[in-house]
Amino acid sequence: MGQYSLAEAVTQFLNQSKLKGSIQAFQIEDAWEKIMGKTIARYTDKIQIHGSTLYINTSVAPLKQELLFQKEKIIERVNEALGEKVVKDVVIK
Repeated sequence: MGQYSLAEAVTQFLNQSKLKGSIQAFQIEDAWEKIMGKTIARYTDKIQIHGSTLYINTSVAPLKQELLFQKEKIIERVNEALGEKVVKDVVIK
């Protein structure tokens, strides 16, 4: 049995548990304003991640359309903020 740093042990635990998705969702919510800007953050109601899909809820129809056009950029920015390729698809509700 090898020795691990606390960071390595926590990372290994998260990779093997179901908590990783929830923690990543919190990270995305915390960084959402920095990722997408104040205006978009203000009008998005809920952000969730299930598996590799990011779900964004908004009740503003023009914003839904704009977010649909920016799906690839959203994926790129979120993955960059998380430091790993977590999100592969975005669903706008």
